[in-house]
Amino acid sequence: MSLKKWVYGMLPLACIIIIFLFSATPYQEQDIKPMLASHIDLSPLEPILSPIHFIYHGQEVSVQAVGVYSFVEFFIRKAAHFGVYFCLAILAFAALYKGFGLKYRLSLRIALVISILYACFDEFHQSLTPGRTPYIGDVVIDTIGACVGLLVVIIGRNLYHIYWKRS
Repeated sequence: MSLKKWVYGMLPLACIIIIFLFSATPYQEQDIKPMLASHIDLSPLEPILSPIHFIYHGQEVSVQAVGVYSFVEFFIRKAAHFGVYFCLAILAFAALYKGFGLKYRLSLRIALVISILYACFDEFHQSLTPGRTPYIGDVVIDTIGACVGLLVVIIGRNLYHIYWKRS
């Protein structure tokens, strides 16, 4: 295996390892509410966030139901889901396209499949971790993150061809 393939292949693998380690950590060890409460006063946000309420995984998510710190933590955790799969999809695409030389569209498709399959595996893995529960809604968020990541790749490539490659 060439150095280029090895380096490009290690990038998505590193992202997968990071996701795996976070999924293997019990919720109590990932709880950032105490840190938020000790460093940031979120009380000024309560009137702004109070009108927002919805059901997620059978539980009401609102400032009234869970408190402002849990409410903000919920969005931080879901943004993390989105973000890591955004990165995973881009890194998987780069590994396939740049590292292994697969065709552009095939690399996009395989990167999306890898991201979705790993999101499903990740939720299963969470079911084995104390204090963690699997939820299909998280797979949806992960998939959206992966799709947006690949959309950024597509837009970036198109902009490159329109503005820089012509010159």
